[in-house]
Amino acid sequence: MTLALEAGTLYTLGIIIILIGVIFILAAFALFFLSSVKSGKARGGGAVIIGPFPIIFGTDKESVKTVLLLSIALTIILFAFFITLYLLDR
Repeated sequence: MTLALEAGTLYTLGIIIILIGVIFILAAFALFFLSSVKSGKARGGGAVIIGPFPIIFGTDKESVKTVLLLSIALTIILFAFFITLYLLDR
């Protein structure tokens, strides 16, 4: 079974996914800013995933733990997705 999509469709899908990601980032910054203004205390963390290896950073241990668990879950989901696509394309 071959899943064939046209180049224009893939290009449009890629641009839409990038725009959704930018909207999520802007919303997260807005929520982070509003929460720090209310409480005066800001916490946060993030992850940069290069291949299967996450680089985790954060302001406190709880944020780092949460981001680490989310990045591990994302890595497992991506591996399962790639393996499924590979098996379907055989």
